[in-house]
Amino acid sequence: MKREDRDKKKRDLAAEAFESGRLALRGNPALAAVDFDICRREECTMAPRDGLVRADSNGTLHAHPTRIADPAAWAWSLAHAALHLGFGHLPASPRERAQPDRYDLAARCMVVNRFLLTFPVGRAPDELPSSYPGGDEEQLAARWRRSGLPAAYEHCGTAGTAADQVLVRWTWSGRQMPDWPLAFATALTRTVSAAMDMAGGRRDSLGGEVAPRRPWERALSWFVSSYPLLGGLAAGIKLVADAELARAHGISIAAVNAEAGEIYINPLRRYEDEEWRFVLAHEMLHAALRHGDRCGTRDPYLFNVACDYVINGWLREMQVGTMPEGLLFDAELAGLSAEEVYDRITVDLRRMRRLATLRGKGLGDILGAPLGPPCDYVDLDGFYRRGLAQGLDLHQRQERGFLPGGLVEEIRALSHPPLPWDARLARWFDEFVPRPEPVRTYARPARRQASTPDIPRAGRWFPPEEIARCTFGVVLDTSGSMDRTLLGKALGAIASYAEARDVPAARVVFCDAAAHDAGYLPVTEIAGRVRVHGRGGTVLQPGIDLLHRADDFPPGAPLLVITDGWCDVLRVRRDHAYLIPQGRRLPFTARGPVFRVR
Repeated sequence: MKREDRDKKKRDLAAEAFESGRLALRGNPALAAVDFDICRREECTMAPRDGLVRADSNGTLHAHPTRIADPAAWAWSLAHAALHLGFGHLPASPRERAQPDRYDLAARCMVVNRFLLTFPVGRAPDELPSSYPGGDEEQLAARWRRSGLPAAYEHCGTAGTAADQVLVRWTWSGRQMPDWPLAFATALTRTVSAAMDMAGGRRDSLGGEVAPRRPWERALSWFVSSYPLLGGLAAGIKLVADAELARAHGISIAAVNAEAGEIYINPLRRYEDEEWRFVLAHEMLHAALRHGDRCGTRDPYLFNVACDYVINGWLREMQVGTMPEGLLFDAELAGLSAEEVYDRITVDLRRMRRLATLRGKGLGDILGAPLGPPCDYVDLDGFYRRGLAQGLDLHQRQERGFLPGGLVEEIRALSHPPLPWDARLARWFDEFVPRPEPVRTYARPARRQASTPDIPRAGRWFPPEEIARCTFGVVLDTSGSMDRTLLGKALGAIASYAEARDVPAARVVFCDAAAHDAGYLPVTEIAGRVRVHGRGGTVLQPGIDLLHRADDFPPGAPLLVITDGWCDVLRVRRDHAYLIPQGRRLPFTARGPVFRVR
């Protein structure tokens, strides 16, 4: 084969790969909106020698005319160069300007590469870093000028070892200088909106037609765009509009499942957009204010009714949408909490049973169990609490309107959740199981004094006389109803806290149908000795009486009672605490602290 033929074939392969990469770039709607020209002439003096692409401030991408590269590499390189224009790194100007220094060049390339990690186009070269530090271009450049430019970030552009950004004078006479950042930002916003429409099923593709949105979907979008207080919650809530599902669960209008983060809509209901806003806000507040969790031992339906009165009153005060006919509202209950309203309405149970929530007559619109532990790596309790707190802050900063004092008070209360059970248990140990403290004396110098003999240092030591070591008692429910997960968490926390306080042993009594005295056990071995017997109901009082009468158990030592709540009424005549599962209640009024284990 002649040399001319080989060169022609090589140029054709390079052009084919380049064209494939260019088409891949143009397939991205956001980058396609950046108006740039491509120069691939062999006589071009601005094309990089050992790279692929160089961009100038006239909006021209100068590509290497003969280099053969993978189409994915061409797509990534062209996207990198186009993003320099879209990020405002190469603004057009009719004047001569100084070229950016090596720190600015590296910082801008790093910012572009970091963006392409989350907005992938093509494939990045293997030699580039897989992660980049935070900060914008100015911050990174200033930092590197002080501390030096890392070698890994020095040549992260598309022109090899040369600069891939060149500032030139505007040469297109009679043509208006473009605003590339504005065009890119507009196209990026449009692309994200189209992607959200695809995720919501409103269009089949990024370029497809948008299906007409249903009124409840328009109502939810209104919260995201125009109502900061509930916008964060609306962005994370899923609407389920299924007529068969609504019929199966008896949902007349709407209901909410806080654990699933879903609001169930009956699509056969005909409401205007303003009425759907009221309905969706009603259900989101049910979930965010944890009304399912706050019910406790109250009647779930009546507490649901009480919450409806409170929420509907708030929404009317805030003028959020229009309340549909037939919903619960009483102006005389304004300013009361849900618990206070519950106490009032329970005096006439026959009439209250005939009232209807959004789900229907005699049915609560709060579905599912109370908020539980995190599921699928998402803490739902934290999501609702954070969404309301951030929405309230944004609502007040933008002065978007009046908010009822009761609603603000409840949101503020949610912003300061109670301490976790294990932190409260640690504080209990600090108070009732103090660790022995050594004595400091200059009569016994510290070992560190040998290195600095001129500085006297007091030594730490325990007196030789006999001292009482701290201990505590554990009354452990080992019946068949006891949850093994609760046992593991509780005993693990007890062992770690007790060992940190130099507790040598704890007195343990196992209880199911009878009390079994295990004596003093090392705190780290308590969990290994536990056996769940499963002999029916639990009787804990004999175990507590056993420790009260024991001559070898100090009268001032505290007790920890671990049970699932299905036990007898206890009378403890010393300092004590209870560990029970989250959501359970003791069958008596506890006189010591109760730690609810999640």
